[in-house]
Amino acid sequence: MTDTTATTDTGDARARIRAFLLPHMSGQVIADTDDYFALGYVNSLFAMQLAAFVQKEFSIVLKPEHMDFDNFRTVDGLVRLVGTAA
Repeated sequence: MTDTTATTDTGDARARIRAFLLPHMSGQVIADTDDYFALGYVNSLFAMQLAAFVQKEFSIVLKPEHMDFDNFRTVDGLVRLVGTAA
């Protein structure tokens, strides 16, 4: 028997993160591995909004070790961060 809880939680986190990002992507569809900062859709100040969103949306507290910019550059990075910080 396989445990699908992690998959479901990851999928749910991915959907919620993508829904938050969508209005900031100038109507462009991005892949989960696309660096939306490097692509110019958002700036470094947006990282603070992402941190606040993740903490509120997923009821987690981000610690200094979570604040690596790589955690915030892509949807995949944010999903990993949510899984690690939870």
